[in-house]
Amino acid sequence: MSAHSQTSGLPTPLALLIKVNALQAWRRLKSVRDQSRLLTGLIGLSIVGYASLSFWLFYKGLRFIKTFPGLGTLLTERLLFLLFAFLFVLLLFSNLIISYTNLFRNRETSFLMSLPVPFEAIFRWKFLESALLASWAFLFLIAPLLAAYGLTHRVPWHFYLMTIVLIALFVFLPAVAGSWLAANLARYMDRRAFQITALLLAAASLVSAIFWLKPEPVTDEALETRVLVVLDRLLTKTRFAQYPLLPSYWLSSGVLHWAEGALATAGFFALVLLSHVLFFGCLTFTRMGNVFYDAASTVQSRGSVLSRWGWFRAWRNRTRSCNFAAGPVESALNKLFWLRSETRALLTKDIRLFWRDTTQWGQTLVLFGLLGVYIINLRHFSHQLTNPFWMNLVSYLNLGACSLNLATLTTRFVYPQFSLEGKRLWIVGLAPIGLPRLVKAKFALATGASLAVTIGLIWLSCYMLRMPWERTLYFTCAVAAMTFTLNGLAVGLGALYPNFKEDNPSKIVSGFGGTFCLVLSFLYIVSSVTLLAIGSPWSRRQTTDQMISCTVGFGVLSLALGWLPLKIGLRKLVKFEL
Repeated sequence: MSAHSQTSGLPTPLALLIKVNALQAWRRLKSVRDQSRLLTGLIGLSIVGYASLSFWLFYKGLRFIKTFPGLGTLLTERLLFLLFAFLFVLLLFSNLIISYTNLFRNRETSFLMSLPVPFEAIFRWKFLESALLASWAFLFLIAPLLAAYGLTHRVPWHFYLMTIVLIALFVFLPAVAGSWLAANLARYMDRRAFQITALLLAAASLVSAIFWLKPEPVTDEALETRVLVVLDRLLTKTRFAQYPLLPSYWLSSGVLHWAEGALATAGFFALVLLSHVLFFGCLTFTRMGNVFYDAASTVQSRGSVLSRWGWFRAWRNRTRSCNFAAGPVESALNKLFWLRSETRALLTKDIRLFWRDTTQWGQTLVLFGLLGVYIINLRHFSHQLTNPFWMNLVSYLNLGACSLNLATLTTRFVYPQFSLEGKRLWIVGLAPIGLPRLVKAKFALATGASLAVTIGLIWLSCYMLRMPWERTLYFTCAVAAMTFTLNGLAVGLGALYPNFKEDNPSKIVSGFGGTFCLVLSFLYIVSSVTLLAIGSPWSRRQTTDQMISCTVGFGVLSLALGWLPLKIGLRKLVKFEL
């Protein structure tokens, strides 16, 4: 029997990797179901609740838009084009960050590269894993919208099947682009020309976005013309979403034409998506192996991405000298003279570890970039806030947006801080400082950083909305209280449900404690914003008793969710055994 016949029945390396990881994922899912039925029920309840609530909101919104005769169809189509265009950009950034982490900052990847496994197979598996991790949230978000759209337009049953095919083809393209950008970013990130070009492009994009998003004023003479002409002028800046070469345009056009019964046109756009997926997918699966290996070798062999700059080499040589001069972090923390030296040392360690993790501050930059776009567009609402009802509504929606951003920060970055000590926890545990003071220091650092972000964000957003100073002060105090609560909740649950086996913050957050923290944070924000809105001092229908009761309820809820988990977590650490 020949050697080829003996090995022909063996699975390929890619198939073996997929099979092993799928089996591990299934066993982890079964273990979670067997060990914690509360987690399984909580996740199921959250999924059903989100799907039901989002479907109801999308359905009501589409029904409301459809009531405008002659304008409903135009507005719905433009909203779909805009939605898929922005989601394409978000998918691109998500795939870029996750692909960079999976390909070059992953222990499994380093382990696989030491085995007799082809580099092409490793890249293919990590590409599929990154695409799945980056796209599941997109599918979770878009499913209720498309279901509500189909119900409002009374589409046939095969519309939903075709939509699934179109979305599956669509999410593949940003995955390909994200993996290619991640490989080239890792390969050339340490070059000065690349860094300067990237900074210039980012600055030019920001300036262009500011000027592009500037609203076009409509005069009284223009309002006297036809409504469609005025609406077309108002939607001029959204025409970029209808650029024919965008993949989001192909997806939107396919969905819209299939819903209208133009099956031939919808099939054409589906074939356009399929052809691009086959072409770029073939290039990715056959030509990216060597590029991935070169990029991985470059990442593992260099010390810093700033090593080509003379000022950085000089600064590094000074810090490596024997005088052990204090760095900028130590110099800043040494000014906090009321803190003990060991507490300042812990804060210095956490700050430096955060800065050295490219994934952590990279995701932070993306998040703050999205917040910058949100803040820039808030100034467009100030011209329409003449009615007290809309002013109250927009102000509390802004509070909800700022607090949801805070919940994202605390769940993603604050909750896994205690677990990230990992196997080195015994060093701090045996030190005189003790674990309770360690958690208190992490709570103080997270709260201080969060206060700087949220207070600045709420103040700037209120300034953009041209709110009076008393409302700005009111919302600033509210978001400050929510900051203490959400940080106490994240730190307390992080101490109650640690995971020292993982060094990836994303996997730590995806466990029981992280899911529980996210759900409680969301419920707290919804309840708090509702209580504050009902007890608003600027509501005409407001009574003094109602305002006092809602304010007291908000305070009690904040104290309970912020203080109790932190207190229980600290009490557990007193008896914690290493």
